[in-house]
Amino acid sequence: MSSFENLRIVDNFYQTSLYFPMPTVVISTLCEDGSTTLGPYSLVQPYYVAGKDYYAMLLCCRNSSNTAQNILRNGKCTLNFVDDKKSTFAECVKLSWPGDKPEDKMPKCNFRLETSQIEEETGEKRPMVLTDAIQAIECTWMRELDGAECDQPSDGSGYEPPYHDFNGITSQHGAHFILRIDRILMKKKYSDAIIRGVKSSDFPPLPVDYGYRDSKNFWFHRKRRMLAELLPMRAQSLESVRYAADRADDVVKFTDEALQMIVNVPRVFLPLVLKGCVEWARENNVTVIDAPEMKIINDKRAKEKNKK
Repeated sequence: MSSFENLRIVDNFYQTSLYFPMPTVVISTLCEDGSTTLGPYSLVQPYYVAGKDYYAMLLCCRNSSNTAQNILRNGKCTLNFVDDKKSTFAECVKLSWPGDKPEDKMPKCNFRLETSQIEEETGEKRPMVLTDAIQAIECTWMRELDGAECDQPSDGSGYEPPYHDFNGITSQHGAHFILRIDRILMKKKYSDAIIRGVKSSDFPPLPVDYGYRDSKNFWFHRKRRMLAELLPMRAQSLESVRYAADRADDVVKFTDEALQMIVNVPRVFLPLVLKGCVEWARENNVTVIDAPEMKIINDKRAKEKNKK
């Protein structure tokens, strides 16, 4: 006898038939006049995470929304991750009413905006970034995937078939956008924590959104104290060291022979050791650390330890 109930699967099943935790993201896009408009979303997630020429996010949304129409028009957007203050979430809900035009809602918006770093550096027109966001991802829609390069903005009444499978216009009222990650922006407090090694107190106050559920309210959960669970204490494999090494730096890389020489470093100290290797490599203009370079680094570390 099953201990579960069988719920009927209906439209918007992720919030009508499930308790589904999601992020709260405010997406900025460019209107026809070049101004920035904002729309809150939760159906965003990583899409290409490894093994491709680029990294990507996936956005699912109504194809009649301002956000979708602007992405179809110019292909640019920024995913702004906001904090979990009640006032912030209230501002998101205020921006979420379907059919509101940018010229009507943006004058009442209390979010602060600043110019994109990419626009400042290249002159390319980009959506503005939320100044108060904790982190933001500047993106470009990969319209050539799934044959979506011909998809264009519409009058908002819906699209006729044929539809694409996973990118562009995917149903009469739906759209999916594979968004290449052009740049990840993060406030210094949190980027420093990632670089040095994250502790429980370092996690940002990002809300968990459960969506529009009871015809009256949006529901969200504020961040609470983060709990850590140690990985099983086992002898490290080369694969586990490789996993950490591949994330230590975007330029400096390690050969298997080099990593084999630090495979017995305790897991808790591995990020610090890899950081030291990367620093040595940068100081010595090395982009690939092989066994000879690792021996030099180990000898240097041993001498410094002996001095202490």
